[in-house]
This record gives sequence, structure tokens and C-alpha cells, in this order.
Amino acid sequence: MTWRQTLSGDSRPSVTDVRADLLAIYQAGLAAVDGHACVSRYLNANMPSGTVFLAAIGKAASAMAAGARDSLGEQLSRALVITKTGHLDPVLQQDPRFVCREAGHPVPTDDSLAAGHALIRFLEELPDSAELLVLISGGASSLVEVLPDNVGLDKLRALNDWLLASGLPIHDMNRVRSAFSRIKGGRLLRWIGSRPTTVLLISDVAGDNPTFIGSGLLYTADRKPLDNFELPDWVTFIIGSSQGEPVPAGNELSVEHHVVARLVDALEAAHRHAESLGYTPTIVTHALSGDALQAGRDIVNQLQDKKPGAYLWGGETTVNLPPRPGQGGRCQSLALSAACSLSGQENIVLLAAGTDGTDGPGTAAGAMVDGSTVARGAARGLDAGRCLQQADAGTFLEASGDLVVTGPTGTNVTDLVIAIKSE
Repeated sequence: MTWRQTLSGDSRPSVTDVRADLLAIYQAGLAAVDGHACVSRYLNANMPSGTVFLAAIGKAASAMAAGARDSLGEQLSRALVITKTGHLDPVLQQDPRFVCREAGHPVPTDDSLAAGHALIRFLEELPDSAELLVLISGGASSLVEVLPDNVGLDKLRALNDWLLASGLPIHDMNRVRSAFSRIKGGRLLRWIGSRPTTVLLISDVAGDNPTFIGSGLLYTADRKPLDNFELPDWVTFIIGSSQGEPVPAGNELSVEHHVVARLVDALEAAHRHAESLGYTPTIVTHALSGDALQAGRDIVNQLQDKKPGAYLWGGETTVNLPPRPGQGGRCQSLALSAACSLSGQENIVLLAAGTDGTDGPGTAAGAMVDGSTVARGAARGLDAGRCLQQADAGTFLEASGDLVVTGPTGTNVTDLVIAIKSE
């Protein structure tokens, strides 16, 4: 039953039908920014003339590398893939040209440091005339790192723990990370030299600025002082004592950056699919930000005055974490906050999910809630307000049966929030 068919009849579509439509709209958004498809599309239109060496880093690295492998064929000589644990494509692991590594995310691990040194070795061993293709997606900041001599994993993890709990937007988080890294903030250019290099990016930052995608491994930019927010004294000490690696001058002239997938692509594809299902869709914003709990309440307030239809938001909110947070990330927190405001309403269903298939601790990409979500969780003995305070939305939403689980999606363009309102 489509939306227009329902409007011409006497009844509201069932919650089951609306939930199925929401998932289909979300999946259509993901398909438009799929790493395999986006890289293949670019390379098929811009095929290199000779042998290519490949490095892929990020949560979507495996899918992006598979797209390059399929398009380049025998032109691909050697490849290094660094991605999040559990995100590797087994087909790549079976190709002798590929070295594949998994590392920690969202908090870096020893494997992240090992991956950083593997990346340096890979670049150092390239022929001087090698043509290099670098594929970067969100998550690279945690997955690969090379530290100055006086900074160890304990300090790196402490810094990342603070950043994840700070509520800072992603571009400010990456500015802090870059301040003491030997490879972030364009410092990896030191190992590129004058080799012709093409960088294909899947953007997970507002504005799609290469400076902030993966902490700008191969992109130099003017560095503003870190004085627009307050850093703890111990973070300032880490940054001040490490000094970081000097940014190479001139090497970036051989590097071209191209963003091949971004949030707006996913939103526009989701909009088209919602329309094909018979809904009247509206993209409200692609710059959703701020506190996740407040965003959930604000979205429901916005929907109260809107006409029936499908409404789409994109972006990345933040969660201020307590000392011992529970399960679930910003999408689940936003969804449960929205569910509290929706409690008892029968005409709105809302989905909030990460485009990478993960949302904080746990395996869920996000959640899909309606006016009965809070009652279902309460029937299992849980309190929604307490779970939100404890950053434990995932526990509540698992009990209410509202989690959305996709597994790795092969992309990462921040989050999608989609709501369907009926009469």
C-alpha cells in the first residue's frame, strides 16, 4: 500500500508498512554512496594510463578498494587496505596483491599504530615514479596513526576518550588529533614525495572539506590556533610537548583530491525513493548537529506542525558521555529522545541511523521508533529517561525491539534521520 493509495482511502498505513518504507528509503540513501560503486564510477570515467599502487584507509576502505580492484584489473600492482575490525572483504584477503589490516575504532589500539607503520613502509617501498591512488573514508583518524617519540598509545587513547566524550564536532576533534600526529594534517605528504597521487574521499564531515576527512592525511591547510574551545590542561600538555611533524612544503602539488560520495548524495537518493513510494518528501537539513537528545526533541516538535509526508535530516549530533556509558551511540540517543516526545502518538515513525552501519558501542546502526516505543521498553522494566542519562539508549531500544542492524555498509557519510508522518 503506497502513501497516495492510503490518502485516497479511509485508513492510515500500518506501522509495519511505514517501518518497511523507512528502511527502504534509508537503504536507497546508502546505495547512492556505496564505496564500491562510487570509486568504480570515478575510475571508469578517469582511468589511469599505467600501473597503479593503492592505499585505502577508513571504515569504507574495503568496499572502496574492491571498487578500484574491479575497475583497474591488471593495472593494479599492489595495495594496502586498513579498516575497522570486522569490515574486511574476504575477496580482497585472497588477492595476493593486497595486504589487509584491521585496527581499532572509535578508540585507537596497538593495531592502529601497527597500521600506521605499515602505511609508512608501503609508501617508502614504492618506485619513485609510482602512480598512487589513495582511498580515504571516515574512521581513518582512529584506524591509522604514527606518533612522535614522546607520545605512546596510553596518551593517544586518553586523548581520544576525552574527545569522544567532549561533545566537540568532528572537525574540531580532528584538529586536536592532527596537532600531535606525524601523519595527520598533511604530514603524510612527507612520504609521498613528487609521486602523482589521486585521493578519492567519502566525506563524513560537514562541508566536505578534505582538511577534516580522515584528519587530512594528504591535505595541508592553514592551521587556526586551538583557542575556540577549552582543552583540559593535560591535553594541552600532550600537544605542546609532542610538537608534531613539520608539514612538508610543496609536495601537495602532485596530489589531487576528489570527493566521490557525500551526505547530500544520500539525502537526495533517499528523497527520490520516498517519492517513488508515493510520499511527499522534504529534505529539512543536511547540517543536523548539536546535542543528540535535544535534536530528538526538536525534530518531533518540528513534525507537529508539518503536513503528512516523509521528512529527512542528515548530519552528526553529539553525546556527552557519563563516566561509565552504556550501549548505543548518538543515533540511538536521538531516536530514544524522540520516542519520549512521541509517546502515545500514532501517526509518526522515525528512523535514525549511521550510514556506516555502526552507532557507538554495540552492533546496531541506529533505531526506528514510534509512539509505542517507550511503553514497550517500560513493559520490560526499563526507564527511558534513566537510560538516556546513562548514555544507554541501546539497552532500552533492544528491549523495545527498535534497533536497526545492517552490518558494515561500505560507506560513511554521517547519519540519516528519516520520519514519516501520516494523517
